[in-house]
Amino acid sequence: MIYFDKVSKWYNDKESVALENVTFQVAPHEFVSIVGHSGAGKSTLLKMLIAEDRPSEGSVFYESLDIHRIPRGKLPKFRRKIGTVFQDFKLLSNKTAFENIAFAMEANGRDDSEIAENVPQALALVDLEDKAWNFPHELSGGEKQRVAIARAIVNQPDIIIADEPTGNLDPIATYEVVQILRKINDLGTTVIMTTHNKGVIDELGRRVITMDSGRVIRDDATGKYVL
Repeated sequence: MIYFDKVSKWYNDKESVALENVTFQVAPHEFVSIVGHSGAGKSTLLKMLIAEDRPSEGSVFYESLDIHRIPRGKLPKFRRKIGTVFQDFKLLSNKTAFENIAFAMEANGRDDSEIAENVPQALALVDLEDKAWNFPHELSGGEKQRVAIARAIVNQPDIIIADEPTGNLDPIATYEVVQILRKINDLGTTVIMTTHNKGVIDELGRRVITMDSGRVIRDDATGKYVL
């Protein structure tokens, strides 16, 4: 379980408030979308979860572990539990799709036999077996994002966080990416996604947390996006 307990974040001695008294929990295997206008605090929440930023007040827990009390030397081990997908893909331009995914495994200390077995499985899950040896410039935006998702899942994390994963995609590619994230969730991985795309929310029909000015203003299990 993930638990945000009265989390606030401000900068410049409270002149800029990013989060204000945010409390919610995410159960294992849940799919949660965090929505709101630009500047609502969505991305700040994700940074808290992977310990890229710290609360000014409050705590963030993964199971019984206070994430921001983890010693710096043990953070890499914790972060292996989380796969991350970004709006701008963040693929290595000089590596093929296969090599981009393999690089995530290499960084995790996995051996060649594991890479040879797991990378094709990840590519199959995102329906890109035929693009394994293509470089990013040879892929469409939707294909790049599917490679990024494969990279995020290849080490079998407990959680996938996706920060506006469809923000740069056309409607067809958006639909494909959303279906893949749903498939990953159905296989047992917790998914937390930020988006401002109402069509994505309507397609999913899963829990929606709505944010405005750093506050949670709505938490709807029925998948409604209302602003």
